[in-house]
Amino acid sequence: MKKIFIDGSAGTTGLQIFERLEKRKDLELVTLPEHLRKDISARKDALNGADIAFLCLPDDASREAVSLVENPEVTIIDASTAHRTLDSWAYGFAELGKEFEEKIINSNRIANPGCHASGFIALVYPLIKNGLLAPDTLLSAHSVTGYSGGGKKMIADYESEDMDNLLGYPRQYGLTQTHKHLPEMTKITGLTKTPVFCPIVADFYSGMEVTVPVFSEWLNGDINRVKEVYADLYKGPIVSYKENDSESGFLSAGKLSGKDTMQIEVHGNNERVLLVARYDNLGKGASGSAVECMNIKLGVDKTSGLIL
Repeated sequence: MKKIFIDGSAGTTGLQIFERLEKRKDLELVTLPEHLRKDISARKDALNGADIAFLCLPDDASREAVSLVENPEVTIIDASTAHRTLDSWAYGFAELGKEFEEKIINSNRIANPGCHASGFIALVYPLIKNGLLAPDTLLSAHSVTGYSGGGKKMIADYESEDMDNLLGYPRQYGLTQTHKHLPEMTKITGLTKTPVFCPIVADFYSGMEVTVPVFSEWLNGDINRVKEVYADLYKGPIVSYKENDSESGFLSAGKLSGKDTMQIEVHGNNERVLLVARYDNLGKGASGSAVECMNIKLGVDKTSGLIL
């Protein structure tokens, strides 16, 4: 039975991982009592005694946690931003191709993708890899997310009885164009120019919709070729391409709320195209993805413990 430790289990991502693992019969969850949850010595012992350790911590704390690991057999799955652009770490999005999955299998350092970044990369990486989109294309993207992606404080703000009236409206952020997901969005896709990124948080708990608009003339092919690339790559069970799957001309960011799957879609016409990824910011955008990486590393069904 494999020992699993979640460092940062009290945060939103850690709690969601715990919920996906607590009923598993093939795993032993290592936990610390509340008074030792932030104790360096206790955490070090738990990290080095685990087969797999999830880091659900701020960036600096994740780097510190990695420095505490002396046991070479321990696999780290880091949910922070700290290691996502390092070549020495596997990038935890297996559906991008066999090389990504094999690196997850063969590495003991796995960086879990960011929530916004997951949709953008799922849409852009295959097009660049297959020569349909030039790496120097100047792209933009917008993403609508539920407020749970902001962590405990944002959740408390939105769910407070004295909620600020402005929270009831969609709010754009990342206004300085320095959002923490931009480095991995650029690096993993192979883009040579950082995209313009417009994230929006709205008054619903979970769900995410990332849209990348492109002109057909930017594509080395046409809209049908783009659909073929996605259909060939994303065949499920976790990431799937769906044809013409709108809700009477609308696309809800909450369609896959509560699930660990992702849906890839293409809309538009022969002049202007919308590339769309819909998923749950807490699912394939965070905890579900981390559990999938663990399953792949352990050599079990990648959907074990996931909500499909």
